[in-house]
Amino acid sequence: MMNRRTFLTGAGWTIASVVMRGNAVRAAGATDRAKPNILFIMSDDHCARAMGIYNSRLAPLNPTPNLDALARQGMVFDNVFCANSICTPSRASIMTGQYSHRNGVYDLYDTLPGEKCHLPREMKRAGYTTAVVGKWHLKDSPKYFDYFSVIAGQGRYMNPTMHVSEGGVQRRVRFDSTLVRDIDVKDYQGHSSDVLTDITLDWLQNRRDKDKPFFLMHHFKAPHDMFVYADRYEDYLKDADIPEPGNLYDQPSPEFGSVATRGENDSLVGVIGSTISPQRTKRNLTRYYRKKIEKLTGREDLTDRELTHHAYQLYVKEYLRCVKGIDDNLQRIIDCLKKNDLLNNTVIVYTSDQGMLLGEHDYIDKRWMYEESIRMPLIVHYPPMVAAGGRNEWLINNTDFAPTLLSLAGMRKPEYMQGHSFVAALKGASEPQEWRQGTYYRYWMHMAHGHNNPAHFGIRTKQHKLIFFYGMDYTDTHNERLVTKHGGNRFWKNTPVAWEFYDLSKDPHEMNNRYGDPDYQAIVSSLKLQLKRLREEIGDTDQDYPRIQEAIKAHWDE
Repeated sequence: MMNRRTFLTGAGWTIASVVMRGNAVRAAGATDRAKPNILFIMSDDHCARAMGIYNSRLAPLNPTPNLDALARQGMVFDNVFCANSICTPSRASIMTGQYSHRNGVYDLYDTLPGEKCHLPREMKRAGYTTAVVGKWHLKDSPKYFDYFSVIAGQGRYMNPTMHVSEGGVQRRVRFDSTLVRDIDVKDYQGHSSDVLTDITLDWLQNRRDKDKPFFLMHHFKAPHDMFVYADRYEDYLKDADIPEPGNLYDQPSPEFGSVATRGENDSLVGVIGSTISPQRTKRNLTRYYRKKIEKLTGREDLTDRELTHHAYQLYVKEYLRCVKGIDDNLQRIIDCLKKNDLLNNTVIVYTSDQGMLLGEHDYIDKRWMYEESIRMPLIVHYPPMVAAGGRNEWLINNTDFAPTLLSLAGMRKPEYMQGHSFVAALKGASEPQEWRQGTYYRYWMHMAHGHNNPAHFGIRTKQHKLIFFYGMDYTDTHNERLVTKHGGNRFWKNTPVAWEFYDLSKDPHEMNNRYGDPDYQAIVSSLKLQLKRLREEIGDTDQDYPRIQEAIKAHWDE
């Protein structure tokens, strides 16, 4: 059998004439103009369930009519997952085609150095003019982009300050609690979704080099939490009853989770994870919305279940109002492409940097390896290649994005990228035998930011999921790095180590951890073997973290 590398770079996996990495760029002219433009649109925390095309419980609300229309004319991917469900690492994987341990971006405190912006560098080598607009969140200034206008740090929803490549004024800006820099900035008025779209439309029509194909990354800040939506959406869904997840109440359910996520005798239930329901000792939305709920209901004697219901309704409505702003601005971009006769020769990719928990298991935010957190929406529209109305089931993760975009640009995947091109899927090919059967996930942070998620890694196949919670911060093994990298803030103590296993074919909402079930021992053993091989294949073996290795060794065969 041919090996994976040979297969994935063989016939059928790249389009047109592939260009070897490092070769001179083809001369400008007819060859470059024949290449497709590539528009990569990414939102922040926009889960697949908040898109009509994915037919989830929120689909009847029709939250994304424009995005759904685009999807019906392209291909929808149903099995796409991030490798690390937190903003900065996910974006780094997209920019590099690498997992966190390889690109060096493990958590929110890390920086992706400009020279590691591999995707735009390779696009320039392919003859593209390059630009990025919107949320960047990688700290260092974008490199290898001919034009950039990016939000410094997390940034504001309203009246954003943009770090710009041209036309700015130098000012000292706080990116986050660990970084302040002097950068060129420009201030804008309005909601960020509108402002970012204005900047993109200006670049498309007035600033790009029209003698070259373009590679444009447009990154919305929305719908990241602490939601702020444009005033025009105040009445959107005002009187709607937002469908609730079936596992919102009475959590944790008896068979969900493990000692790693609940503690001995449920001693950590009031600590681990952030919730919608009232909690005395951890972050929860009821505390955030309580005064608003009491004002809306005219009551101060609401039960915990009533408080949870009202907090959920407020939370998801605010989230979907931000989503509505994305959907409307997406249509503005599509209309601009049509107006400028660019739509038919532009690959449009729409995705999010990860998923988002909206009350499932009473959880909010992301970080977990549970489905709602790791699943990414992915839509690709390109009429010359992608047939309308297609749906795809291949297991894809965000390390695959860069190799695929480069393949569309006529470039071979560089050796240093760990993901694989799925252009064959776009062409309607059947899933090849050599394609991955399991995708790897790792959340490196531990009990951080008040969300209090324990560190873990695991594997997801099409039918099953195996998670290993090893319960410690990797920086514990490097005290000097902990002090310099996190400003001396020490994270939570170690938490219990445990496994979780879910049979997704029978339990898609992951209500029953079947790890100890004798009926699943053979499947669990097989998944452990796959997981071990996958970690070795991608090089994530914790060789620099002996305490994590000790935990793995001690608990692997439990």
